[in-house]
Amino acid sequence: MADIHYGAGSLYDELIASLKTENNYVADNGDIKKWVVAEQARAHSPKLIELLLANGKLKNAFFVEVKGIMVFLLDKFLQFVEQKNYINDSYTGFTQKVGLQVGGKFLSQQNEVELVFPYKDCVLEGGQTKDDQKRNEIFFNEVLAQDEITQLLDPKVLSDAKRIDAHGEHPLDTFRRNEAINEERNLPKQTITDNLIIRGNNLLALHTLKHQFAGRIKLIFIDPPYNTGSDEFGYNDRFNHSTWLTFLKNRLQVAKTLLTEDGSFCMAIDHNEIGYAIVLLDEIFGRENLKNIITVKRGSVTGAKVINPGVVNLSDYVLIYSRNTKSWKPKRVLRAKQRDDRYNQFIENFSEPYEQWHTIPLADAFAATQNSTPAKLKKQLGSRYEEELSRFVIQNAERVMQYATLDDKNISQAARDLKKKSQDNPTIVFMMEREGKSPYYVLNGKLMLFVKDRLIEIDGEKTFSEPISDIWDDVLPNDLHNEGGVIFKKGKKPEKLMQRIIELTTEVGDIVLDFHLGSGTTASSALKCKRQFIGVEQLDYGQNDSVQRLKNAIGKYVNGVLQYDTRGISSVTSWRGGGDFVYIELKRSNKKFIEDIEAATTTEQLLSIWEQMKKRAFFRFSLDMQKFEENIESFKSLSLDEQKTLLCRVLDLNQLYVNRADMSDEELQVSEVEKRVTNDFYGK
Repeated sequence: MADIHYGAGSLYDELIASLKTENNYVADNGDIKKWVVAEQARAHSPKLIELLLANGKLKNAFFVEVKGIMVFLLDKFLQFVEQKNYINDSYTGFTQKVGLQVGGKFLSQQNEVELVFPYKDCVLEGGQTKDDQKRNEIFFNEVLAQDEITQLLDPKVLSDAKRIDAHGEHPLDTFRRNEAINEERNLPKQTITDNLIIRGNNLLALHTLKHQFAGRIKLIFIDPPYNTGSDEFGYNDRFNHSTWLTFLKNRLQVAKTLLTEDGSFCMAIDHNEIGYAIVLLDEIFGRENLKNIITVKRGSVTGAKVINPGVVNLSDYVLIYSRNTKSWKPKRVLRAKQRDDRYNQFIENFSEPYEQWHTIPLADAFAATQNSTPAKLKKQLGSRYEEELSRFVIQNAERVMQYATLDDKNISQAARDLKKKSQDNPTIVFMMEREGKSPYYVLNGKLMLFVKDRLIEIDGEKTFSEPISDIWDDVLPNDLHNEGGVIFKKGKKPEKLMQRIIELTTEVGDIVLDFHLGSGTTASSALKCKRQFIGVEQLDYGQNDSVQRLKNAIGKYVNGVLQYDTRGISSVTSWRGGGDFVYIELKRSNKKFIEDIEAATTTEQLLSIWEQMKKRAFFRFSLDMQKFEENIESFKSLSLDEQKTLLCRVLDLNQLYVNRADMSDEELQVSEVEKRVTNDFYGK
């Protein structure tokens, strides 16, 4: 093995300079991510090896030539990277002091130990609670035994349970299980019928929900962070695709098990990750279950967009997948449009039996109401002509129609027989009833289509409509900033968008789940559309989160009068406030310590937290607590951020929350109320 011929400082400087040429090895503050470099070395990353070989000093120090082939001296490189005397890093030095050793080498360096990364996103990385947190990616779950993985995903204890309605917050007595509702929607009679908001890590919340809701949820909609580097959720953008995709995959795999056979999964996404998202979703749901890629217009070409060169991006997307193609039956959804001038015929003698109907041009019928001719009336009304004609058409929607071709290839034999009969009797209107649909009226082989079947009501007024397409340019986020009574800096979706998705994929009373709830648009829209909702949220937005939004929608009584939020889709759905939901949290174990650590502002506070951790925390198996105590003065010499990072790293992140199986453990301090609520939720 070649010796290192350069002084530690010299070789260290060469290594740092080379590593800083690769962005993935550099943290936001300019420091080298030594844990990332070490992992890349263990994986024999071609990029890292090429970088080292490009520098003569590093090449001589960490490679040996064997018959013309350069062999990477991995152990020597890792030893150099991790040793305090070569890298002047007090944090790294302290971690070396408190790690378990076997034969003079740290446990993580032993060849006998297999390092497994089943949750590379890491529960902590996916466990952010504040929307302004940004973390460099650290592989906290470096070693996970299979039994630890099982514990990680075990059902959790539920705490802080309360029912919230227009009268305020109340301690939860019991979860409702309305057998009549469940029978109507063909679900097991003991299915919970309460609306639910769950606070906690969404991966673990999904695994908790599956014990009650597997195969029972009709629609899952998520609006995850778009991985742009500016999302509310703070991912390390040095590992964009690997972290983001793994984070999603872990959650989508369990989410799929919650869907009914005829259920739908919908995800909002933008152009940055749509290609990667489709590949991932194809793998989980099956390529044959991709039903639609909806393009959603989210703005106009205004402001700074006009000045910038190139194509202006105004599109977001909604990916729609079915759980099972054979069972999937989307609903017919209509959208408003301008008057369709193809409906240009008017039934003059509508009061007579339909067999005797005959039609005249629409323009003639309209002009006759004014004792005029079409040409004169157009001139008289000018720019108001179209508005007045549209009003006339809507008022006479049963009499205004158009003729359409009956395609023999697309109609039943009965309809083909009716068509032939009408052609043989060209002056008589024939009618054929259809189960669950409007009847066919046929004249001289032509189908009569009526305006009345193309109208919808918006804000109390009837208007023309058409079936929705895969381009939605009519759900613009107008006044979105104030919608729901909460302010959300980024990513808030319009209730109109959610209403359309809900009406496309569900029936009244079905269950809708959103495990990236954010400002609560999905839950609020589901409430107003008379669906049951389940929302999971782990970020704390204070007075602008989903709970506050739902309180606004439900309303509160002021002097005996219910006051509720009237924005969004309230008028369209005739929302009048009321209803309730149950708020619950996953009971925190190590998670509580992490939150306390993040909130600390002094070393003294952290030392106090450490004393509490020694009594009740679950530690990583690699921590030597005696050595930690012996080196407490070294700990005090670290920076506050290093102290926080270290205390988080010594915690076992598979024990963030309390497992239901452990709730009898007195040290976990599970109250009798928490036990009762938890058992009630799981039906035990």
